[in-house]
Amino acid sequence: MQEHFTFRVKLGEYEVQLEGTREEVVKTIEELPELINKVKKAFENVKPKTVATLTVKTEPSKENKQTQKYPKILPTENCEEAVIRILETEYGKWRPRIMNELSEALQANELNYPKRILIGALNNLARKGKIRRWNTDAGFVYILVEKDAIEARGEAK
Repeated sequence: MQEHFTFRVKLGEYEVQLEGTREEVVKTIEELPELINKVKKAFENVKPKTVATLTVKTEPSKENKQTQKYPKILPTENCEEAVIRILETEYGKWRPRIMNELSEALQANELNYPKRILIGALNNLARKGKIRRWNTDAGFVYILVEKDAIEARGEAK
C-alpha cells in the first residue's frame, strides 16, 4: 500500500493542491506548467471582460478650500493636547484622520507645529494609549481611544 501524499502551494490569488502517491504528485509537478497553460486556454472564453476604472481628482477651488470647516479649539502650546482637542471634536470622531489632515486642522487654529513635533506627539499619544493608530493605503491614521476603553484599563482621571 502506497502512502497518500498532498502538495499545496498558493501564489498570489492562485492555489494548487495535488494529491496522490508521492510519485504521482512529483510527476504532476513536472507537468504543471503545461497543465496550467491548458487550464488557461480552457477558461479564456469565460474570462470576465477587463473593466477600466478612471478616477479623476481635481484640486478644490480656492473658494472651497476657504470654506472647508476645521474645528475651532482652544489655543495651547502643547502639541499633544492640541491633537487630543482636535480628535475630541466631531471632525476627529467621525473618521480616523491622517497626519496631514491633523496638521491642516491645527494650522487652521493658528497652531503651527513643525512636522517632527507633530509626529512625535502622535507617537507619544499612541504609546500612552490615548489614540489608536494603524497603517492604511493613505498612511497612518489616528483616532481618539474611546473613553470606555480608557476607563476599563483604570486610566480615568
